[in-house]
Amino acid sequence: MAKIKFKKKIVFPIIAVLFLIALFLFWPLNTNGKLIEENKKLAEGKKAFLAEKVSDTFKGKKPNIIILLADDLGKYDISLYGGKSTPTPQIDSLAASGATFTQGYASSSICSPSRAGLITGRYQERFGHEYQPGDRYPKNNLEYYAFKYLINTNNWKLNPKIEYPNEASIATQGLPKSEITFADLAKKQGYSTAIIGKWHLGHNKGFFPLDRGFDYHYGFYQAFSLYIPEDENPDIINHHHKDFTDKTIWGNGRVGIGQIRRDTTIIREKAYLTEKFAEEAEAFIDKNKTKPFLLYVPFNAPHTPFQVRKKYYDRFPNVKDENKRVYFAMISALDDAIGRIRAKIKKEGLEENTLIFFASDNGGADYTFATTNAPLKGGKFSHFEGGINVPFALSWKGKIKPNTVYKTPVSTLDIFSTVASALHSDLPKDRTYDGVDLVKVVNSNTEAHKNLYWRSGDAKAIRSGDWKLIISGKTHEKWLYNIAKDQSETTDLAQQNPEKVKELQTALQTWEKGLIKPLWPNLTYYEFDFGKQKYFVDL
Repeated sequence: MAKIKFKKKIVFPIIAVLFLIALFLFWPLNTNGKLIEENKKLAEGKKAFLAEKVSDTFKGKKPNIIILLADDLGKYDISLYGGKSTPTPQIDSLAASGATFTQGYASSSICSPSRAGLITGRYQERFGHEYQPGDRYPKNNLEYYAFKYLINTNNWKLNPKIEYPNEASIATQGLPKSEITFADLAKKQGYSTAIIGKWHLGHNKGFFPLDRGFDYHYGFYQAFSLYIPEDENPDIINHHHKDFTDKTIWGNGRVGIGQIRRDTTIIREKAYLTEKFAEEAEAFIDKNKTKPFLLYVPFNAPHTPFQVRKKYYDRFPNVKDENKRVYFAMISALDDAIGRIRAKIKKEGLEENTLIFFASDNGGADYTFATTNAPLKGGKFSHFEGGINVPFALSWKGKIKPNTVYKTPVSTLDIFSTVASALHSDLPKDRTYDGVDLVKVVNSNTEAHKNLYWRSGDAKAIRSGDWKLIISGKTHEKWLYNIAKDQSETTDLAQQNPEKVKELQTALQTWEKGLIKPLWPNLTYYEFDFGKQKYFVDL
């Protein structure tokens, strides 16, 4: 009996401790059930603006608009800017037919915020779309601490624990309904509108592409999808990465919001997506060739997962690194798809009546180790040049002189303003627009922007003329570069130029007065390690 009593004395405390530990680990995290409310003033302004009668000021045919967007495409990974790894004759040809921007910038260094700015012509921080929308947040302490300490998340780091949005609140994340898209503008003018590709601006009622000015949608809602279901086609080369995000992508690529949809119908697509997007674009052009249309084609290439058809892979027999070979092949497939769309426009005799944009949503994802963005520093997520200085071109036969090279900074925010000008569309006066008409500034060779700005939490940057200031709030550091002399951002000039630092910081602060707080929290931040230089960006 004495032995049994002794065991009880040991066992009961252990059980109690284990119970308390389990209780702590599975205890639900505090959740925030507050729904994101749209700005009523802007919502009313949008409704009134879109209801206004359009005065027909066009002389001749209304121009067609095509916006071609690459995903995570490094500027120097294509031959347009002298890159040697991947010949891109179709992109080169598009740029040669019009204007190449040597200093083209995305408004954000990450997918969803960048697209929010591009489609509205407004800094996305003005309306709170500063971070990636969250599909899911930790539900209890076990999930939080496992993610923080037990899972190898590479350079993705978990922010301190907060009240996370609940399911109802998550459903209200997306491009604010009060914002006007370039599809809204075109539809108001009587255009047929379509998006073919990746949306990533909300995946609940009210945020779908068909709710945001588009008549037709083919593609997927979230940040990624499989290019083709894995192991279903022996013609496909699949290359996996070791980082934890890649495992998520392969596991969730064709489920939920990663499924392929035609409008609201989920379809089981077996074709390689890059080629299928080109095919869908051709079909849309064919259907609408006798009336004005706006076609937005946000490709997911060359975003992960790395998948490509063997015929593209075989174009790079001398590349021994399979990771890079698949990446280059995916870019080559993208180039072919862009060529198909342009060829369709030419075949239908629409060249002189079609304005075409090409850009990338942000710089190359150097965490895949398929690109370094060299000679630019950093990559996707960063406000160094590798994250935001992107390939950018514009073509409009008869309106833009061929082989034009524009050398001062422009922004993907300018796409909206250029579309508005081409449509002869007024813009509402109740909100600030940040873009310019690229056709006008290119033809007049005038400066498009005095300053360009970026913010992601406490990571910020400003480009003003040749100067660029980057601020890493988490490390309380500031770096100043002369981009005209040092595009690789190797020499920090902050200590030698304190007045310039102060001037640019003041300009940043002035710009920030016109912004609002992010509408939803960011779960993670990304850690860049440049030796002695540490740089953290909220995602």
